[in-house]
Amino acid sequence: MKYEWRKREKDIYLPAANPAKIAVPPINYFTLKGKGNPNNEAFKESVEALYALSYVIRMLPKKGITHDGYYEYTVYPLEGVWDLDEEGRQLEQLDKDRLVYKLMIRQPEFVTADLFSFAKEVSAKKISDALLQAAKFETIEEGLCVQCSSDLIVMA
Repeated sequence: MKYEWRKREKDIYLPAANPAKIAVPPINYFTLKGKGNPNNEAFKESVEALYALSYVIRMLPKKGITHDGYYEYTVYPLEGVWDLDEEGRQLEQLDKDRLVYKLMIRQPEFVTADLFSFAKEVSAKKISDALLQAAKFETIEEGLCVQCSSDLIVMA
């Protein structure tokens, strides 16, 4: 039976309308850091690279590869953490060229650093060397968080 995060991890990925405290456990991700306007080509290439790496893992059985603990699953969504560089923080208006970000796609528990290296090798024809070198396999622990649906977020 296919593991579908939308159904099994609603507390993390489909927050309720009312704010709630949740404890986010350590989670494995493929990540890439970047800088600049998300409408530019570099951002698009980073997103494509993360999905290419993630789909190598997802499609292992179709290549005849069985990894310990593998189970069929839906690829997780793209996530991002955004900030402004120092100069951007001093400006009175948002300058998208001053954005800095970390993009990430969560990976199932069975994914290891070795599988990540394998995914990079398989993706070498599709992803630039610079992005392959910058891509990381990370465990991120958010811990205790407050979460609510974006319908309630009001920007001042």
